[in-house]
Amino acid sequence: MSEDDSELERLKAKRLAEMQKNISSKTNTKLTPESPKTTSENPRDLLISKLGFRGLEVLENAESQFPNETKMIIQKLFELIKTGEINEIIDGGQLLALFRSIGLNIRMTTKINIEQDGKFVSLTDKLSNQSSETGD
Repeated sequence: MSEDDSELERLKAKRLAEMQKNISSKTNTKLTPESPKTTSENPRDLLISKLGFRGLEVLENAESQFPNETKMIIQKLFELIKTGEINEIIDGGQLLALFRSIGLNIRMTTKINIEQDGKFVSLTDKLSNQSSETGD
């Protein structure tokens, strides 16, 4: 059970860091007009600054599975952000839908957790525990 607790804490910390990064990037762009010039040098960095919840995870999976295609998509998204056609935060679901709409089926690792006795347990563990209990 402690592994599940540590996994949950790790996910919470990752989400908190992501939220803080989003807040600081919004604050920095409002306070310093020079910051878009520094991020404009690297299209990937600019795109990352516009990614929301799980966006970076989707981008990294896309880069590992389809590196050449992803470079082209990053460049195009960079151009759209620079021209102002995209001005909102892109979350992981939207980015994944974009990749899939152009025919790139990005595979994502999926883990389903359920709450049991006040703790989150993976569905796999829950099902394996039930099958071992009924098999006795």
